[in-house]
Amino acid sequence: VISSTVMEVLLQRARVATANDTVLNSECAYSFHSPFTSDKGIVVSLETFMGTVEDLALSSTNDGIFIRIVKKRISTETEVMERKQPTTVPKKLGIGMDGGFASESDKFEIVATYSLVGLKKSGNGESVEIIEEIPYNESTKFNFNDEIRKSVESVINHSGLAVQQDLSVWQLDDEPNPVSKYAAALPFLDNGKVISPDPSTWKCEASGEAENLWLNLSDGYIGGGRKNWDGSGGSNGALDHFLLTGEQYPLVVKLGTITSDIDAADCYSYAKDEDGPVKIPNLAELLEKRGIKVSAMQKTVKSTAELEVELNATYAFDAITEAGAKLVPVSGPSLQGLQNLGNSCYLNSVAQLLFSGTIPELSKRYGTADSVIEHVLFQGISAKDAIADLLVQTSKLSLALTSGTFAAPTSQLNSDESLQPQHRLQPRMFKHVIAGDHVEFRTGQQQDAAHFAQHLLEKLDGAELGGLQRFVGYDGDFYPSSHLFSFRTTTRLVCSMDQKIKYKESALEILLSLPIPMDKAVMIEEEPEQKRQKSEDVQTKDEEATSVPTVSFFDCLNSWAADTTLNDFRWTHLENAVAKATSTTTLSNFPRYLFFQIQRYTMGDDWTPKKLDINLDIPFELDMTPYKSKGAQEGETLVPAEKEETHANADSEGNQIDEGALAQLMEMGFTMNGCKRALTAVGGSNVEAAMSWVFEHNMDPDFNDPIPDAKATAPSNTQDVEEGTVMSLVESLGCFTFDQVRAALKHTNGAADRAADWLFSHMDDLDSALASLVSNESSTTCSDLAKMVPLDDGEGKYTMIGMISHIGKNTGSGHYVAHMKRGEKWVIFNDEKVAISESPPLAHAYLYLYQRKDTIGSLHSKY
Repeated sequence: VISSTVMEVLLQRARVATANDTVLNSECAYSFHSPFTSDKGIVVSLETFMGTVEDLALSSTNDGIFIRIVKKRISTETEVMERKQPTTVPKKLGIGMDGGFASESDKFEIVATYSLVGLKKSGNGESVEIIEEIPYNESTKFNFNDEIRKSVESVINHSGLAVQQDLSVWQLDDEPNPVSKYAAALPFLDNGKVISPDPSTWKCEASGEAENLWLNLSDGYIGGGRKNWDGSGGSNGALDHFLLTGEQYPLVVKLGTITSDIDAADCYSYAKDEDGPVKIPNLAELLEKRGIKVSAMQKTVKSTAELEVELNATYAFDAITEAGAKLVPVSGPSLQGLQNLGNSCYLNSVAQLLFSGTIPELSKRYGTADSVIEHVLFQGISAKDAIADLLVQTSKLSLALTSGTFAAPTSQLNSDESLQPQHRLQPRMFKHVIAGDHVEFRTGQQQDAAHFAQHLLEKLDGAELGGLQRFVGYDGDFYPSSHLFSFRTTTRLVCSMDQKIKYKESALEILLSLPIPMDKAVMIEEEPEQKRQKSEDVQTKDEEATSVPTVSFFDCLNSWAADTTLNDFRWTHLENAVAKATSTTTLSNFPRYLFFQIQRYTMGDDWTPKKLDINLDIPFELDMTPYKSKGAQEGETLVPAEKEETHANADSEGNQIDEGALAQLMEMGFTMNGCKRALTAVGGSNVEAAMSWVFEHNMDPDFNDPIPDAKATAPSNTQDVEEGTVMSLVESLGCFTFDQVRAALKHTNGAADRAADWLFSHMDDLDSALASLVSNESSTTCSDLAKMVPLDDGEGKYTMIGMISHIGKNTGSGHYVAHMKRGEKWVIFNDEKVAISESPPLAHAYLYLYQRKDTIGSLHSKY
């Protein structure tokens, strides 16, 4: 029974949520409080459908009507039984799918309680007071009229924002194997060869080895699996036989994997246009010709799929996740895990590295407040706006990670039962707001953590510049978050004709990407439990030691900084004459935090990603002093500056078309103007992308025409956009106008690839997106800020404070794990699992983060 007249008035404002409405019924817009967090749960407005904690419910109004949602998790009999007996061993790398890891949805029962709440501001608007609270359940719901019931039920039963943003089932690299094109017409040599069903008689016909054997389905030859990069593994007999027989018989099957379930057998095609696992529909028929009756065969070895699932027992996974060690779980401030949303470990690892306390400046800006529901960046932002506000969602994430508010108690950490929901943080809103307009990061696919870190800092910079007045103490001198990592490189070019020297400074960068010089690798023996190469043909003996290549980190640095000869380099001071140039790259400044990306992944000859499986000998302490640019030295003769300034290869922001890339393209026989157009279209230096552009556009009527002068053709309000890039993008994309492309380029600071990405990701409502760009454009741009804010610099001595490691065939699949320094100890952050690290995977990381030693204990004053 409603006892308050005010409550009756508030109830009249209740609306019914439709399928098109955004309903936040599982989490607070400003914090990670959920219906599970406490007995107060969250309250969801029946007017705006936004959920918050009670104290933040009236951020944009003086009163309102809400439905309070409180939930508790109770173990079911199934969950109790599973803890008493072993579960079924998973056969696939997936969750919530047949053969995969079990979902928790059937292990627990969720009990929910609801009540209608009227709230109003009190105490000069500084606090929230309950007007009246009425239970809402099966016995009381009919005390309310139909409209109230419809409103409440529409919120309770709505799929909610979390479901709309989330991916409930993930699977790792589970694309079905293709059917081999050679299977149907595969040649069969009737040579009388019959294969014994007794596994003890199987041996490689080349080496005599009895493990990792593959049967050629054409001639019955039994050969060993492929050798690994280091000479270990199989005898290579099966592949060698394929090559020696003129590549006529490409299909093989792994002996020991053949059973009555014929689809489970490991089949492989050595054909150059397939070269991978395949399906062979007529496998049973082909095997019967060799005397093998599949119905009588028993499985004796593991399939490659099972070896993939056993990633937890392999060298890389063990070393990176420390799976073999009995790690001590920890929880508390800066020790909070993040739940995997489905292939979101790349996001979790980067977020932990940036916002959980490793970078004190970012923790101060986004994670410092008296409580997780109080932050200066929340002020004046309604709940409806908060869910799409990057500054709010970054603060929400950082506050949760650094405060320990949602940390699980020790009793739960040491229990076999999974964490209670109130301790499980799901960064859905953060992902949605940071990646919602990105064609790749907004998907449920695994992504490259390095690319995501760059994207995140770029987006955060834009949000910070667009909301300068929201930061306390802003006085016109603002340092964006990326400034902490920003550096430039200096390239020194020496002309072979007259020994004159040209210095070029790069655009701002935040990642120093280092190549791996495999010619510098040395072979070091490791114990077998430290290494299991996962591939289609690997099964080493436990007692057999494996040699792995190790490369020194300084060899990587020296390779990056080494002298490079550029042939046919065009020198402006020689009237564009061609001459060799010797190029050397060094750092222009030493940033406060230095990110290293190790190029463990390269493109193979067939344009597929290849992993360089190496150990990196990298120190905790690092002296970068030898890699600092010294600038022009006494006695050097420099290329005349006035001629350099008139060079046509600069765009309107002063960025240069890479001379080396231009020379490489011109060596292929294309004209200078055509090559300039290609490089302009792809950002200035990417030769491979420029080649693709040339092949698509070399028949264009204006391919060999000079690029229009941006200063002469661009309107005054777009002078920071290269008109040649605009023209090239319009031509290459084919479905956007000059104005649309120009606006996108301006939004992405002239980056052609990101502009194209932005245009395609906003095609559904491009006019509105462009209008939003205009209305939200800040008077201070990133390029303006870069000129105003001096780069941080200091002594070149660094200490390692964090790393992100990757397990998998390429950065777009597999799994990411972060390790970070906490005091004198290292801590592993493996999604929700946080524990003291016994052996940080120094040799295996993909990204390393160092802090300049002269900044330790001294916060940057501008943060």
